[in-house]
Amino acid sequence: MMKKMLLYLALVLGAVVFLYPFVWMTLATIKPEMEILGSGLWPSRFTLESYRQVVTKIPIFRALLNSIFVSTVITASVLFFSSMGGYALARLKFRGRGLMLNTILFTMMIPFQLTMIPLYILMIKLHWTDTYMALIVPGMLSGFGILLFRQFFLTIPQALIDAARVDGLSDYQILFKIVWPLSKPIIITVGIITFMNTWNEALWPLIVIRNQSLMTMPQMVTIFTVGGMAESQLGVKLAASMIMALPVFVAYAFFQRYFVESIAGTGMKG
Repeated sequence: MMKKMLLYLALVLGAVVFLYPFVWMTLATIKPEMEILGSGLWPSRFTLESYRQVVTKIPIFRALLNSIFVSTVITASVLFFSSMGGYALARLKFRGRGLMLNTILFTMMIPFQLTMIPLYILMIKLHWTDTYMALIVPGMLSGFGILLFRQFFLTIPQALIDAARVDGLSDYQILFKIVWPLSKPIIITVGIITFMNTWNEALWPLIVIRNQSLMTMPQMVTIFTVGGMAESQLGVKLAASMIMALPVFVAYAFFQRYFVESIAGTGMKG
């Protein structure tokens, strides 16, 4: 009994340590500017002035829609193509399958900074800079997503797939009619990871996008906070960051159970 109480106490303390910065940030956005760096956590009065300044100074909602559009398209694309690649590597037998898997693993170890300049040159030659294509196309396929789908598909009984083939289903039909309905946890996991990574990406949009109407949330917030538009007002910077982070918090909170189930149940099975 004492061990359980100590364990729960440690978990509560850990939760407080991790949650405190977010609670402080949230309350700071509704404080008067002069109280933000004060010792008290609770504001003397609530104000939405910081949010009002963000909305009036930059097209934050246009950037929000851009991020939702780009992140959604990339996430859908990664789920579609990565599941196809994962299924092929897990269930189809063809020459060079092992080499292809090792190549995918190798590409995952290459830092983005090494491929950034060649990729930017390619965007220029294709005349894709300052377009949604530059934001979307480079992220439409994920080696990490392929690996996760492969590992999960290895846990599906082969007898089920063989029975579907006997019934005359093609591999595409097996994947999307038989395997996908059984793969909700991994689909949600890959979706959350891809959406969060795309949503938080700031470096690549800063390189390929100059038109303010095409800027994503991280890019807009970075320019706003670092470029001087926030005029050294901490509350305004925090409010912009809160608007950017809120959709990710909501998505993760809603799909958390599936995310944990998939990570716990998907081992690195050879």
